[in-house]
Amino acid sequence: MFKLSNWRHLRIPFSFYLMPVFFFALALSPNLNGDRLLIVFVSLHLFLYPSSNGYNSYFDKDEKSIGGLRNPPKVTKGLYYLSLIFFVISLILGLKINWQFSSMLLVYSLVSMAYSHPSVRLKKYPYLSWVVAGFFQGCFTFGLAYAGLSDFGWEVFTKSHVLIPGSLTSLMLWGSYPLTQVYQHEEDSKRGDITLSLKLGKKGTFVFSSIWFLVTGVCFSWFFLDRNQESGFFGFLLAMLPVVLYFMIWFSFVRKDEDKYTNYTLAMWMNRISAIALNVFFVWYFLENTQVLQVF
Repeated sequence: MFKLSNWRHLRIPFSFYLMPVFFFALALSPNLNGDRLLIVFVSLHLFLYPSSNGYNSYFDKDEKSIGGLRNPPKVTKGLYYLSLIFFVISLILGLKINWQFSSMLLVYSLVSMAYSHPSVRLKKYPYLSWVVAGFFQGCFTFGLAYAGLSDFGWEVFTKSHVLIPGSLTSLMLWGSYPLTQVYQHEEDSKRGDITLSLKLGKKGTFVFSSIWFLVTGVCFSWFFLDRNQESGFFGFLLAMLPVVLYFMIWFSFVRKDEDKYTNYTLAMWMNRISAIALNVFFVWYFLENTQVLQVF
């Protein structure tokens, strides 16, 4: 269970790519507390997400590159048990805030498990898996983090000030999600997993994502301008600039030779640039929106 190969499949550093949702929720949470902040961050990024990664890796049994692992080692039964240990730890940590937050972690985990488990395997349903993954990694996680950071419960999902920014994070993920599958067509088709990217085709994936990125940009712009936060509006556009430029350059290469340029390396660089840009922006937005620096 504690073999190095099992720990590699947890892909703990990959949690960095999902941090923008947490930082966005942090920027808008009204009742911040240092202890809760630490618990929510650790339970999500060091235990829940790695548990999900390991559990899905165990059932996928990928032989080629996956997100965060260029050459994934062969999975063992120990990985399955290690992922469950991380899952239980995340729930126990959640209870330190309240039972409702812990139950949200449980719901997220069960949906994530259904993504690859053979009895359900949402992954083989292209549009359903796209909707579910974008909603739960985006809007649901935003609400979950918001509730945990402020010691609230399930009622947060009835509040427009939570659902609107949460929905924005889902829009962003619905645009990027197919790009994470674009280099896995061969292995996915071999297993019978008809992912959305496989359904759309490689060039079609880029066209589809570009439309959703445009919708995301418009909606985020409206969000900041509606709050009279011009600095947030311009900051978001500045953060997205390197992401859009990289995407356009990558797409131009794909149009010339889709098989050569839809590879793991280029897809991971898209993830890195997006994550760095958005994490920096949302940390800045947190400091700006909460005016926390004025305390010092």
